[in-house]
Amino acid sequence: MVKLTIVGRVEDGLPLAQDQTFVNQQDNASFLFYKQQAELLLKQISQDPLLHPKMTILLDHHSFHFLVEKKICYIALSDSSYPRKLLFHYLQDLQKELDHFDKITLIQTTSKPYSFVRFSKIIGRIRKQYMDTRTQANLSKLNASRKQELDVVTEHLNDLIQRRQLLGYCVEMDTRDNHYSRFSCYFQIKLDYDR
Repeated sequence: MVKLTIVGRVEDGLPLAQDQTFVNQQDNASFLFYKQQAELLLKQISQDPLLHPKMTILLDHHSFHFLVEKKICYIALSDSSYPRKLLFHYLQDLQKELDHFDKITLIQTTSKPYSFVRFSKIIGRIRKQYMDTRTQANLSKLNASRKQELDVVTEHLNDLIQRRQLLGYCVEMDTRDNHYSRFSCYFQIKLDYDR
């Protein structure tokens, strides 16, 4: 089940719209934690040149999945047991719906977080289509996708945070020592990441 969806601008990490469907009294604290993690992930995506345009980030027994298309990031939180291929269909459907809007205006003029309320309603409508993985439409998507290999990198959230700290360390070293270039540090991080 998709529990949280955030659509944001990659250029500065500004969240544009969200659909918060998993809010109830007993889980409110955990929902806020995951929402903060999703916002942190959006900021990370806007700052990290090493991230892939499609990724799954594991955190506890949940997974964040994101898709970056045309300077917009689509992030969804689900249980780890939710089919990943179906979740990426969901994100692609969101991307197709956003293509119907005037994105130039959206990207350049939005300045307040979560102010694209019209798209929040669309997120809720599309999310309802993906609630039950056993519907005929969703089973068809899963079966059609079986033949295709899903090219998505999976990583733990802690690994992303450590890599960001290492990148910050490299930038600090760059300002202290002109002989230690940012490029060499970036290259070293890229090598470590690819292993």
